[in-house]
Amino acid sequence: MSFPSSAEQIKKQIKTVLPIEKSFDLIFREITVDKKRAFMLFINGFINDGVMVHIMRELQKANNERENIRKIFLKNIPCGEVTQEYDFDKVIIAVLSGLAAFFVEGEKSALVIDIREFPSREPSESMIEKVTRGARDDFVETIVFNTALVRRRIRDKRMTFEMVKVGKVSQTDVAVGYIDNKVDKKLLESVLKKLKSIDIPALTMGEKSLEEVLIGKKWYNPMPVFRVTERPESVAAHLIEGHIVLMVDTSPTALIIPSTLLYFTHYVEDYYQAPLVGTITRFVRLLSIFTAHLLVPLFMLLVAYPHSDYNLFKFLLPEESGEITIFAQIVFVEFWLEVLQLSSLHTPTNTESAFTIIGSLILGNYAIDMGLLVPDSILFAVSSAICNHCIPNPELANAVRIFRWILILATGFFKIYGFLIAWAVEMVIIATTKTLDKQKGYLWPLIPFNFEALKHFLIRYPLAKFEK
Repeated sequence: MSFPSSAEQIKKQIKTVLPIEKSFDLIFREITVDKKRAFMLFINGFINDGVMVHIMRELQKANNERENIRKIFLKNIPCGEVTQEYDFDKVIIAVLSGLAAFFVEGEKSALVIDIREFPSREPSESMIEKVTRGARDDFVETIVFNTALVRRRIRDKRMTFEMVKVGKVSQTDVAVGYIDNKVDKKLLESVLKKLKSIDIPALTMGEKSLEEVLIGKKWYNPMPVFRVTERPESVAAHLIEGHIVLMVDTSPTALIIPSTLLYFTHYVEDYYQAPLVGTITRFVRLLSIFTAHLLVPLFMLLVAYPHSDYNLFKFLLPEESGEITIFAQIVFVEFWLEVLQLSSLHTPTNTESAFTIIGSLILGNYAIDMGLLVPDSILFAVSSAICNHCIPNPELANAVRIFRWILILATGFFKIYGFLIAWAVEMVIIATTKTLDKQKGYLWPLIPFNFEALKHFLIRYPLAKFEK
């Protein structure tokens, strides 16, 4: 849209596009600069009031100066970013993004001034990615602060953050971060093309909405496809390795591309420990994933075939069966574990731990005293739930829980055949999960097999050897 020439036309066009008189936070003020009518347009709450007052004062002093208005700003106004915009629609979008716009009658452009001061909180320690050592300045909801936290750790002149607006209504800022000489250019081009072609009204749920529209994953597939982190040092490490990072404004997290299945088993704590300790921790974590997935279904198979001559684990069989079947007991315990986990999310923090522990103890003791459950069922179900909490990625942990439920139900109804069929279906879902990187599948480095890469996934090498 072109710029109007007269002051009255400028006022009319702005009031046609924006609800100036209805919305209290849209500030539209008329001033005089160099004997010309001018207008300031901005959103209250996004602008640094002190800087705005200084701008007004300097503009009033410039009334007798016969200079181009842009030169007046560059000469007298202490703003880090002043751009001249000739597209009226882009000026309006900039104002809605928090910038201030300056219109002057007779000018075919507007000055867009960045004097934003976003409502924000101070960086604090992540509640999800906790570490015993290391930095405590995790991401916040302001994208500019998040990119600054990464640049503080990487001072490479080739590191770039490209800004893309996504959403016809929300016009959400999405920063695409990469290091130019390390990134896969084809993958970068594909990501930028997908971002610019997204056709949705808004990224309502931040990075989660962006993830869903980028991949288009099937509803029945619970596997995560993007690694999500709240820690700047994790983002910095992945950028140095050649990954691409997506940051969404208003979201205190970053998406890392590409991400394969084994990436979700890594945790930043591994690198704050000695290499041997980090390696042992990784193997314990991998064993916990398999245990959380398979322990309870295998226990149910053991109970279903107790008299097999090849049964080497007969000592694990329960001495008493209880008032209901083992299958019903497992479903009962798993259901109440889910309920306890959900209830802890809505319990005040200061009583959360006590509520969960007391609730589980009371339920378990009463169920055993009533003869409803046997201790073996509680032992295996709770052990599986504890192992599930060892998984560092919450989405992967949820996927393991869903797959465990599928195996439990299939094994309970159809015994060994149900177990094998359900397990095969789960493997097919995992193997067919799509990623943005066409060269590396979701199961890389297992499929296609890459022994050197697999060693780095399994073993926490010393930093010097890893960089080499």
